[in-house]
Amino acid sequence: MTGRPMTTPGVSVGDVLALIRANAVETRSDIARLTGLSRTAVTLRVDQLLAQGLVTERSEGPSTGGRPPSRLRFAPDAGVVLAASIGASRAQVAVCDLAGEVLAQNEFTAPAAHEARAALGAAADHLDRLLTDRSAAPVYGVGVGVPTVVDVASGHALSPADLDEIAVSDLFRTRFSAPVRVDTDVNVLALAEHARRPGVNDLLLLKASTGIGLGIIAGGSQQRGAWGAAGEIGHIKVNGGIGRPCRCGDTECLETVAGGWALLEQFTALGRTASDLPALADLAAAGDPDALRLVRQAGRSIGEVMAAAVNLLNPAVIVVRGDLSRAFDPLAAGLREQIYRRSSALNTRALRIEPAAPDAPTGVQACAAMILDDSLAPAAINARLAC
Repeated sequence: MTGRPMTTPGVSVGDVLALIRANAVETRSDIARLTGLSRTAVTLRVDQLLAQGLVTERSEGPSTGGRPPSRLRFAPDAGVVLAASIGASRAQVAVCDLAGEVLAQNEFTAPAAHEARAALGAAADHLDRLLTDRSAAPVYGVGVGVPTVVDVASGHALSPADLDEIAVSDLFRTRFSAPVRVDTDVNVLALAEHARRPGVNDLLLLKASTGIGLGIIAGGSQQRGAWGAAGEIGHIKVNGGIGRPCRCGDTECLETVAGGWALLEQFTALGRTASDLPALADLAAAGDPDALRLVRQAGRSIGEVMAAAVNLLNPAVIVVRGDLSRAFDPLAAGLREQIYRRSSALNTRALRIEPAAPDAPTGVQACAAMILDDSLAPAAINARLAC
């Protein structure tokens, strides 16, 4: 490494990288002009970034009489981040570059909900294999999304089945010797959807899949609640669930009538079969009467609970994701029926209920974006270069 880490007050090397990543500067002169740093200070900071491979510098601009100016560019291939998006029934893992682009990925069937540690261990094993197949590059961090309550400060997840704490961050930090950030899967997706809608400060991300959860953006900020359990709507008691046992060990939860596992059970009870929830949703989207009725009724059941969230939080938009969103039209019809019936006119007059865009980030892309926000933050870069 050239030079020494700059820890004096003012514009740090991490701040300079942030400016380059944001395309706010292109040359050393731009940095000096924008920050007020001396030429020597700019050189020291840029040289540190060049030595780490985090930026490149090439002569690309037109000459004004002398040597053409050298353009600074962020180099996303300087390292990788690892992403693990673990759902209730499936999990995806990926190796991504420092721009969040997926370089390699894999998907596998997640073990049952009561085998949460097995699912996390399997995700780490798959990531190990993906890394082995690639040339060595420093791992800047690991982003993990899990389908349960998370204490984001400790990185511990709380298993809903037995209320057992699982040290998710410790597991991945030990395996990959890198910073780890863990959050609930719906929170990760909510942040990703919010980033795509910079003018929307109040947004709800509904994930309707094997389980049902809600990510909440209110006033432009993620809302997790006192213990990280905000948005656990899948385990709200509903009238239609009388006597039905839930995967969480309780009874009468919303998931017992509208969760993907419950819909598959109901479909089987009709003498029909579907290989999995995506297949059932695809049948509904294609107009299969039984599947269509089940999905629309699921939308009604979820809508009863969502109506309270709409009255309480007054969102501008509800984004629907998850396997059931493959049958968005019948699902949304049920949602709208109950939300507009049970919520106040003030809260619904401009409310939008929409699916994620076709190019919306996948679960692993959202997890990668989450850890990149941490790993490439100025403070993190300053700490890394001080090693």
